Amino acid sequence: MSKVIGIDISKATFDVCFSESDGWVHKVLSNDSKGFRAFYKLLTPADHCVMEASGPYYLQLALFLSQKGVGVSVVNPVVIRRFAQMKLIRAKTDKKDARLIAEYGIQESPKLWKAEDESIMHMKQMFTALQGISRQLHISCRQLNAFMSSGVICPQVKRTLNSLIKTLRLKKEQLEKQLFQLAKQHYKESFERLQSIPGIGPKTATLLTVITHDFTKFENSRQLIAYIGLSPRVYQSGISVKGKGHICKMGNSLIRKQLYLCSWTAKFCNRSCREMYKRLKSKGKPERVIKIAIANKLLKQAFSIAKSGIHFNENHIPKPCF
Repeated sequence: MSKVIGIDISKATFDVCFSESDGWVHKVLSNDSKGFRAFYKLLTPADHCVMEASGPYYLQLALFLSQKGVGVSVVNPVVIRRFAQMKLIRAKTDKKDARLIAEYGIQESPKLWKAEDESIMHMKQMFTALQGISRQLHISCRQLNAFMSSGVICPQVKRTLNSLIKTLRLKKEQLEKQLFQLAKQHYKESFERLQSIPGIGPKTATLLTVITHDFTKFENSRQLIAYIGLSPRVYQSGISVKGKGHICKMGNSLIRKQLYLCSWTAKFCNRSCREMYKRLKSKGKPERVIKIAIANKLLKQAFSIAKSGIHFNENHIPKPCF
């Protein structure tokens, strides 16, 4: 008989919980190959494992189970948190979390997780590393400027910060170059097609390819827009509550920021975006609202170009739908 197994995973251990005829079973195993093998002995091929996307800690176990042919679902932690709130659960322990995840799996039957290509995982890690380097570079530059502005700066501190800034800029440049080379190597066609869209450069093209798994992760542009967090959110109830509309911001903040920056260029060089800018500007829309609308437009163009397999053509007239 198949069972749904909830897994609450951390750096050193993971808790598993599942229901049997005589009640709930709970076990704690080590988050390593030894623990994985011990856990696999408890499973049957028809079992369904459900876990949260807990930072990097879930990945090794998810890959192990997927390679063994066991069904695995990886759920956003926010979903489990809301499920706990719905059930009015106040206590939080690893044991209770594992049971809660199992109950969620039984009730909702989440879709199965599919492992990403190794190239996608490498590119994601590169993006994360680049974000960290950029933050360090920003902090170091601000520190140096602050010390210089004071009029008194320690020579050793000045040399150290200048050396650190030089090294960080060099490493950032090298890693970005390797990232673009990897994108060209594995996703050359998508990488080149996306850059044919006026306003989208190599960084945005690479990032879009990574988060969409080369545009295989989504069936339509609306799903992609919602995933990134650029879809509008309406806050209204009855006749007295009518909040100000805004984007949901529940998705990837890095690509949102990148597309917003792209909109600055696209409003001049992309004809469709330029026309949208003029139309919305004439209606008195704020600049920020217009640029978010342009970012949405760029996403739709990117999705269409990636799925159609052709380069961007601003004179293209879409076929009417009947």
